Amino acid sequence: MEPTESEARKGAQPLQSFQIFTYGKLTSQSYRMYWLNGEAVDAQTLELAIDDPGLLFGATVFTTLRVYESSLDHRLTGWKQHCDRIRTSLETFHWAQPDWERLRRGAEVLRGHYPVLRITLFPDGRELITGRHLPADLALRQNQGVTAWEASPAYGRTLPEHKTGNYLACWLAAQAAKTQGAAEAILVDEAGNWLETSTGTLWGWAQGQWWTPPLAVGILPGVVRSQLLAHLNHQRYPVQESQFTSSQVQQFECLAYTNSVVELVPIHTVLRGRIRLEYNPNCKALQALWSYWTL
Repeated sequence: MEPTESEARKGAQPLQSFQIFTYGKLTSQSYRMYWLNGEAVDAQTLELAIDDPGLLFGATVFTTLRVYESSLDHRLTGWKQHCDRIRTSLETFHWAQPDWERLRRGAEVLRGHYPVLRITLFPDGRELITGRHLPADLALRQNQGVTAWEASPAYGRTLPEHKTGNYLACWLAAQAAKTQGAAEAILVDEAGNWLETSTGTLWGWAQGQWWTPPLAVGILPGVVRSQLLAHLNHQRYPVQESQFTSSQVQQFECLAYTNSVVELVPIHTVLRGRIRLEYNPNCKALQALWSYWTL
């Protein structure tokens, strides 16, 4: 059953015309139920005003989190950290704050249906929460690693320190990577330094320690990134934030990326033009990163 006009418009400013905006190819296993402005909706479509800035310009902020043991309060879920990052973006953009209690209530409703939630907020404070399942091949990726493709600087993200709805560059980079036979794309700056992947934070092991790019180079302040840094420091594992230059990445023994959904995925090959960089996906040093999820 599709949402009624009153359901879709609840909490939004009065507008004269609407169109259906369908979030990609939907199946019964993903995005079947969603939460919109205080109500759970069982449908595969939603309605947005044709002049909604979220539709026209990607004027939204969002975060995607994995719900562990069906609990928003589980330490690995990181509910507070995800909300804090959203709040920072809203304050920076001078956007309205959502009804945080209602937002939490919506997440509580959907967590029983999906292990992964995407929380999207509009400039006027409206909230949309959708859910999906974990990738079917996630265990295989984590065990065997994946191939990544080095993108060109043209795929650079706008406002990289914020997770906005204008995520086109990352999506395009990921699609281009697939045409090269790769599962992930590595974004670079104008000098060719590695920044992050299209979906996560980069980690490299060399010279007896872990390395990750600093926020100052223009990357997303990932929730798992900050959690892992705190964990490594607390456990006294050597880690340093440093730029991933062309010479630096060739010294890594192993390479991986992290995000809140896939946790940790090793990268065994990077396609760099005609060059193939090879890394060990079974490097023992990865145990230091994995220990964050196994404690």
